[in-house]
Amino acid sequence: MSSSPLVVPTGFVTRRRAFLQSAGAATLSAAAVALIAGCESQAQGMGKGTDTMADVNILNTALGLEHEAINAYQLGAESGLLQKPVLDTAVLFQSQHKEHRDALVATIKKLGGTPVAEKSKSDYAKALNAGSLKSQADVLHLAQRLERGAANAYIGVIPSFHDPALAQVSARLAADETMHWTALTSALAEALPQKALAFGA
Repeated sequence: MSSSPLVVPTGFVTRRRAFLQSAGAATLSAAAVALIAGCESQAQGMGKGTDTMADVNILNTALGLEHEAINAYQLGAESGLLQKPVLDTAVLFQSQHKEHRDALVATIKKLGGTPVAEKSKSDYAKALNAGSLKSQADVLHLAQRLERGAANAYIGVIPSFHDPALAQVSARLAADETMHWTALTSALAEALPQKALAFGA
């Protein structure tokens, strides 16, 4: 099994950075976070005075990242390179990204926004350099990098919230991504970080 690392596409890094920068410029309102968490009753009455379009823009950036992750796992599953039980795990992780996507889409719509459209699979294949995937390890390294980037992005927006309880939603998303990264790292038989605070820096 090859363990040679893949080069992360420039666009991938730029999109993650844009998510963090946009979050710093315009934080999600308490109403938006409550909607993501499924607390519609809590969201009512919170929306006054918030910048709804700023919320929608941040959520759409996050949604774009989830579309990318879903398609990355799809490309991996269809590549024929993944063996069981790794294939089953990849499908599980993809299903969790779909749950993230659905929560973001529902929230964007409730805020009166239009969810960003998913691109074609061929667009994601090109952006993620899918043609370079030659082994199971290649697929896992790509997924590993995407998961770490997603975890860091969700951790990065947590300080933007004024109410620590509302930041929990972003932390839960980050926890999912970190769990995915850990499982992928284990599947690659790679060492876990030796020092604490390995994420979010």
